[in-house]
Amino acid sequence: MSGALAAGAGVVLDPVNADAASPTYEEAVERTWGPIRTGRERFELVRFATLAANSHNTQPWTFSVAEDRITIRPDFARRCPAVDPDNHHLFVSLGCAAENLVHAAEAMGLRAEPDFAGDSIVVRLAGGTAKRSPLFSAITERQCTRANYDGKPVDNEALRLLERACVEPGVSAIALTDCARMKVVGDYVEQGNSAQMRDKAFMTELTDWLRFSKADAVAHMDGLFSAASGNPVLPAWLARALLRFVFTESGENKKYREQIASSAGILVLSTDANDRRNWIAAGRACQRFALQATALGLKYAFINQPVEVPELRPQFAAYLGLGVRRPDLVLRFGYGPSLPRSLRRPPEQVIA
Repeated sequence: MSGALAAGAGVVLDPVNADAASPTYEEAVERTWGPIRTGRERFELVRFATLAANSHNTQPWTFSVAEDRITIRPDFARRCPAVDPDNHHLFVSLGCAAENLVHAAEAMGLRAEPDFAGDSIVVRLAGGTAKRSPLFSAITERQCTRANYDGKPVDNEALRLLERACVEPGVSAIALTDCARMKVVGDYVEQGNSAQMRDKAFMTELTDWLRFSKADAVAHMDGLFSAASGNPVLPAWLARALLRFVFTESGENKKYREQIASSAGILVLSTDANDRRNWIAAGRACQRFALQATALGLKYAFINQPVEVPELRPQFAAYLGLGVRRPDLVLRFGYGPSLPRSLRRPPEQVIA
């Protein structure tokens, strides 16, 4: 889809350079992550929503735009049935997008009120006072950084702000900074990683979403770009031929052990009920945590294996003392490097 796009209630959105030739990776990064562009507010609200964290960077959402609301709907064609059979991560991703949209709307002088309706999130928009908060400013800087951190602790004031960012009805947060407890979580991560890497369907699904080169990343504008995970950039044909030799269970487990040991802490989010409304709430809390971490100069990465492997999840919940509550998300955080950016499909491709 290219050119001008009419989107509900007479709102006309005019994509920037929609008919231009394919951009370079560097140009695509700027188009994806650049600051707000004036004169196209509704279009920019959608772009900022798509900068949210999402599973495998599948971007499993569509948007419809009207003068007084933006509706975020699941795109089940982009679900990951092997790693996410009940669509938990998909609806968490929608919650992350809604949280970004709320902060972007406030920066544009709008008050945004999200509400879960059916399978969708309806974000109602009304006039307000423009305010660019630190969390809004963090949207274009946030990234999931899969690298070793520097091992430095986070001070108590920063921990307080991170925990406060997770406050959301129905959502509870557990922050672990004790090395012994973090090592136990690391053991669960290893068990989960081993189970996933021995699962042919999981590995096929993961490989389908890998993007090995800049050209590959730009051609798809989605997926897991190798450089964004700290891995070499290679032609796709060569990378796929080498993958089984370099992407091994023992190698990945060693990497996760080192990454967790280098982190300042681990955060676990859980919800009161195991349903879509609560999964969306977990996504909003997760995105707010990620933005607050970014505003504090911290990096973070998901280590969700203990909650993704069904046989392991109850054991992990018992270790954390969650009872019947489902642990939804697991993240590590700390001070670390910046990596190359992932890409997002432009708004004209996700507005339906």
